[in-house]
Amino acid sequence: NSKRIGRGLGSGHGRTAGKGTKGQKARAGYKMRPGFEGGQNPVTKRLPEQRGFTNIFRIEYATINVDRLNRFEAESEVTPQHLVEEGLVKSLKQPIKILGDGELQKPLTIRANKFTQPARKKIEAAGGKAEEISSDSRAKRH
Repeated sequence: NSKRIGRGLGSGHGRTAGKGTKGQKARAGYKMRPGFEGGQNPVTKRLPEQRGFTNIFRIEYATINVDRLNRFEAESEVTPQHLVEEGLVKSLKQPIKILGDGELQKPLTIRANKFTQPARKKIEAAGGKAEEISSDSRAKRH
């Protein structure tokens, strides 16, 4: 059974109906917005580093710089499986992104989920190819 408030003093919940006495919180239609602190500077303003939100759709990439790809033989094809075998990536759970730090000395065909523009330019300048592969939708989320 639900508690019947405001139904006489004998009920134990009569008169003020559990709202205490007077004040804004005792009035009809009272609803304070979440996070309101009575006019004082709220915690969200006092601690600016805690602003924003966590994007649940964020994609976490495993990153590799182009200079680390020099360990592969010239003219070879580099796939995510090869990167795991060489120890450049821990697992295939995360999509792979190739970054453009360093120089690539060998022409390679590199297959990855994403390439930065500098990485793509360096791969093509070395005579190789940068091929984008699609991600498994389950592997995107972490």
